[in-house]
Amino acid sequence: MKNIAILTGATGGLGNAFVRELLKENVDKIWSLGRNQAKLDALVDTYGEKIVPIKCDLTNETELKTVLSLLAENKPNVRFLINNAGLAKMEKITRFSDEEIAKTIEINCKVPALLCQYVIPYMDRGAMILNISSASSFQPNPYISLYSATKVFLRSYSRSMNYELKEKGITCTAVCPGWVDTEMLKPRQNGKKVKFIGMVSPERVVKQALKDAKKGKDMSVCSLFVKYEHLCSKIYPQKWIMRVWGKSVEKYVKE
Repeated sequence: MKNIAILTGATGGLGNAFVRELLKENVDKIWSLGRNQAKLDALVDTYGEKIVPIKCDLTNETELKTVLSLLAENKPNVRFLINNAGLAKMEKITRFSDEEIAKTIEINCKVPALLCQYVIPYMDRGAMILNISSASSFQPNPYISLYSATKVFLRSYSRSMNYELKEKGITCTAVCPGWVDTEMLKPRQNGKKVKFIGMVSPERVVKQALKDAKKGKDMSVCSLFVKYEHLCSKIYPQKWIMRVWGKSVEKYVKE
């Protein structure tokens, strides 16, 4: 029986960082899920034969269930499930299309929950689930309100699941970084250069996430700045925090 890791959003900046760290773990294969075949092939070229590229549109139910079919066919021992794929947009919620709303909720909430259901039967003691939430889950955040709300779901779901899975010896960790230096962040918004305070590298997030998961933690926070944000969310009224946040980013979304 082969030990494997399953990683969604494998071709992005955070995904690449996870691949590099997973190659150091006791896994025979890394099932790497993504939508872009060329980028998946580049993963194989860069990191070698341990990478199993799986082209999959996670919003397509039929394609998503290919993961379930592959699990049933191969019967692997899944040591890591990393739900890294996600959608984000800084914008007024009234400017979102119906499709954008539906896809964001589907990718950020529904897909991780389904993949956990598919994969847990193939996990045993010591296995780890890492769901990429966000520091945005600590309180409501105007202008990234949809993204923030979906990450609240993922953080709560992950921490609850960690409690439920203790008897199986499986850890589930909500990874809650702040700004991460990846291609997801647009350097300019509405013609203005965006200031990403406290931004960290993908490598830092990933190393801390795996370290915390191995300790059995239900949440991973990788920098002092984000720990400070988490503390503030507990101490100060959320209306005050929302006002401060809103004033700091509204210039990026105005007409």
